Amino acid sequence: MKAGALDRRVTLRRATETANTLNERVQTWADLATVWGSKTDVSDGERVRAQAIGSSITTRFQVRYSSISATLTPKDRLVCEDREYEITGVKEIGRRVGVEITATARTDQTSL
Repeated sequence: MKAGALDRRVTLRRATETANTLNERVQTWADLATVWGSKTDVSDGERVRAQAIGSSITTRFQVRYSSISATLTPKDRLVCEDREYEITGVKEIGRRVGVEITATARTDQTSL
């Protein structure tokens, strides 16, 4: 994995439970790490449901292998360029060289 191809900042997130002011359990997203990665858009789609139009994009990210990236699952998320992606697949590249993450995001929303 060439360092020059890793030209995007990618923040890896994991769901955590915290208590709100009423001591109710609520799910929030905690940042695990911010790493360098590459980004390749794979496909996009648009659908109409209940008179609302939604569009999404599927993207592949590649990051270096680490103890954090090795634990990613589809329960986690990532953020790149102010867009939040839901992880749909994770594969190891080579023998602990990198991790390929397939993720989907809505194109009509940003995370910030």
